[in-house]
Amino acid sequence: MALHHSQLPPAILSMIRRGVAIPAHPLALDAERRFDRQRQRALTRYYVDSGVGGLAVGVHTTQFAIREIGLYEPILAAAMEDSKAWADRPLVMVAGICGKTEQAVTEAQTAVRLGYHAGLLSLSALKGASTDEIIAHCRCVAEEIPLVGFYLQPAVGGMSLDAAFWEQFAAIENVIAIKVAPFNRYRTLDVVRGVVAARAEERVTLYTGNDDHIVLDLVTPFTAIRDGMPVTVRFKGGLLGHWSVWTRNAVRMLDQLQKAVEAGPLSPEILALDARVTDCNSAFFDVAHDFHGCIAGCHEILRRQGLLEGIWCIDPHEGLSPGQLEEIDRVSRDHADLSDDSFVAENLHRWLA
Repeated sequence: MALHHSQLPPAILSMIRRGVAIPAHPLALDAERRFDRQRQRALTRYYVDSGVGGLAVGVHTTQFAIREIGLYEPILAAAMEDSKAWADRPLVMVAGICGKTEQAVTEAQTAVRLGYHAGLLSLSALKGASTDEIIAHCRCVAEEIPLVGFYLQPAVGGMSLDAAFWEQFAAIENVIAIKVAPFNRYRTLDVVRGVVAARAEERVTLYTGNDDHIVLDLVTPFTAIRDGMPVTVRFKGGLLGHWSVWTRNAVRMLDQLQKAVEAGPLSPEILALDARVTDCNSAFFDVAHDFHGCIAGCHEILRRQGLLEGIWCIDPHEGLSPGQLEEIDRVSRDHADLSDDSFVAENLHRWLA
């Protein structure tokens, strides 16, 4: 049942390479911290109707702890079932994959069996391993499913990975994309340099996960030198926890940015948008407290809109940080035009039905 990227439906592969908006799907729980199937379905319907190009399920925003309570496969199956029932168009379905090699391979096999197109590979479980060991791990998982690399920032469990690592990773033939999310410009450039050095820029599509520079990632040409000549690549889409909220306008923003890049030159308003989006993320992702409340912050926006009943996480100690609620109030007021509150209000009854 192993899946190679050459076996993907042409429409799916084309969407990945063109660049689409892929929100990281949160987990809906009730007040007893049990899986809330109705509201999980409502979230999927919300994302589909927002116009997303795909969904990332079982990832950090979904909470890695779903694996510890037996929810990994049920959550992936629910998103697949609900998206197929609600969408009349193809969606890129990405499954989060983590753990050491045996677990990661098993999760990849589960994702393929459920119909997922790619696996977003977290490497957090391999902290302390050598580059050769990590690459060997990645190759094993890539034998099962097309891979989306994941440069996760160290503050939430990632590790520093240099350009040499990304060159070796991009050289793996079943790698189709990389989510670049170190929240660090130097490390972002390391990924670009690695992909270019591997001569993989046509096969490996860059997706931003840098919530501190979403807009600039999507409009900036990144140039690396290969064989004495400049090679320029661009981020084509976003795979973001940030885009799990205010998703309707996130989809429209991506379309606006892609058109602006094609038209050029960029207006000052486009460049100024980067700071506004980053300001919103500072509240949602709880930058002031090293991202402790990042999942609960996104839940709070969805709760205010009625999509979630509460902000509960699997871990009862995971919630909003001191002052985070006030920051969410501030950005919701100052950047109200970036929200999609009216869109949600108009459709919530349908999604909850």
